[in-house]
Amino acid sequence: MKGLHAKLVLPNLPHGAAEATSDSPRPSGRLPDRLAERLRQRIAESGLVAGHRLPAERSLAAELGVSRGALREALQQLRSQGLLVSRVGGGTYVQGPAPGESPVTAPLVSYQPVLREDPDYRYDVLEARHALEGAAAWHAAQRATDEDRARIQACFHAMWRAHARRDDDAEARADAEFHLAIAEASHNLVLLQVMRGLFELLQTNISQSRQKLYQAPRTGAALQNQHRGICDAIVAGDAERARAAMQTHLQYVHDALRALEQDEARRERAARLPPPHPTS
Repeated sequence: MKGLHAKLVLPNLPHGAAEATSDSPRPSGRLPDRLAERLRQRIAESGLVAGHRLPAERSLAAELGVSRGALREALQQLRSQGLLVSRVGGGTYVQGPAPGESPVTAPLVSYQPVLREDPDYRYDVLEARHALEGAAAWHAAQRATDEDRARIQACFHAMWRAHARRDDDAEARADAEFHLAIAEASHNLVLLQVMRGLFELLQTNISQSRQKLYQAPRTGAALQNQHRGICDAIVAGDAERARAAMQTHLQYVHDALRALEQDEARRERAARLPPPHPTS
């Protein structure tokens, strides 16, 4: 383990590096984002393969000269992208290639422009999510470790913070990571691989959905309450409630999107009507 640890030594990043001083140029990107990229590059350069364990979080944070909070967020990004995995019993391990290289998503690459441009394809994604994520929530409630539960809660709170500052991109990212953290907590490797392979498609779907759903305050509040219900059920270890909460959430998203699109279509039809003739 000592040899592996040495391979991951990186130049220190000073505490507070995400904040630029008044006398220095502002660094590009947030510290966790830059840290995730540096870790990704160093793992590739070091030739680490699936199964290699990373150093403990405390020692890795001290080695990098960053807070454990920043490191956790960077590691979560890499877990969401399929590069790292947390295993039962503790520890973070190299998992495999980035999701763009996954054979699961390879057949979809040529269809990505269509999937992004045609709104109706989001319902195909929602159907796939409905089938996968109800099972993931059910298993997660039974199998989640303390670390898994903490990660799910952290993703949930990240959604709240992003929503409060109206950062749609960060909120969509946290939403996707919340759902992927649940898939990780299921500890079903096949289910996890499929969910990771769909990460880019999932994030696109969430971004498209939020552009419409969060325009309505009551809808946005309902989504946040649904995420809380899913989180609470998994943390409580209530498998049936977790599955029901997840399926209710995804059905709500499906129905709310349909209703919003029907309202938009009615407004567009009304706008095409000729103006009324003036009365004599």
